[in-house]
Amino acid sequence: MPNPQSTASIAGHPLHPMLIPFPIAFFVATFVCDLAFWRTGDSFWATGALWLLGAGLVMAALAAVIGLIDVLGDERIRALNDTWWHAPCNVTAVLIALYNWYLRYTSGEAAVVPTGLLLSLVVVCILLFTGWKGWNLVYRHRIGVAD
Repeated sequence: MPNPQSTASIAGHPLHPMLIPFPIAFFVATFVCDLAFWRTGDSFWATGALWLLGAGLVMAALAAVIGLIDVLGDERIRALNDTWWHAPCNVTAVLIALYNWYLRYTSGEAAVVPTGLLLSLVVVCILLFTGWKGWNLVYRHRIGVAD
């Protein structure tokens, strides 16, 4: 039986794995900026974190739409337990990041320590788990891997 294929692809190359490094990098960088702000108090880091969160949210939304197209496009992907851990946990991480962005947008630097820092840490921890589940989908279940 052939491997489950990515519905959202260009010339056979799945789009979802091309997009996911961006929100991951932006959300991890947000956490790093929060740590830097906590240690230095320099508003540069708080501003940077706000922009990184915003960029991460935009890219996460794009990656989520493409991932949803893949899930809806192949019944075998929907049948995998890892899919139902990977997707909802990523949505949870994005909702936490959205709340984090909103707090920072409305309250400024006062929202960074400790609340924003803790929310960023929670998002990074969730991404570690969902990244592992995504790895399982590709390397164990061979989703989007050429036959």
